[in-house]
Amino acid sequence: MNASMQALLVMDVQRVVAAQLGDRADRYLARLAETVAAARAAGVPVIHVRVVHRDGHPEIGPLNKPFRGLAGTDAITESNPESGIHPAVAPLPGEPVLDKRFFSPFAGTDLDALLRARGAGTLVLTGLATSGVVISALRDATERQYAQIVLSDGCDDADEEMHRFLVERFFPREADVMTSAEWVAGLPGQ
Repeated sequence: MNASMQALLVMDVQRVVAAQLGDRADRYLARLAETVAAARAAGVPVIHVRVVHRDGHPEIGPLNKPFRGLAGTDAITESNPESGIHPAVAPLPGEPVLDKRFFSPFAGTDLDALLRARGAGTLVLTGLATSGVVISALRDATERQYAQIVLSDGCDDADEEMHRFLVERFFPREADVMTSAEWVAGLPGQ
């Protein structure tokens, strides 16, 4: 792995998840779409991750507090079109899309193999929600010894106070935290 080789992870930016941001969703999606376009133009691999369950949610046990409320609904199921990646950041042909069941993009996926095959040593983390997939990705990537950059405005959370705490106080312990504009300014050709 080469720490200077980066990969942009766009995690859980799905129609149903983005809708939880309310009136902040459009601004967030526009900013993230610009960031994804800049990464592509600079040759930075873009990897998409989505949280999705089989119809009927057989993966969710009664002790799974964060997810058990979904059981019996069609929320984030494979057959629900709202579970798809938001069109604002839709994958291009050849960009990997990984399906996971809960929070971590590493758990039960081949994300680590994809990153290593691309020689990526630095992960650029974006996604919804900061207190879900982003913190899980950060902790798991730390265990795997990846360098990390968290784009503070490339993440968001229904809980704005939690988002602020994580990007300002917690994430800097394990990652470089910067805005999308700061990261894009450092890409080749900018």
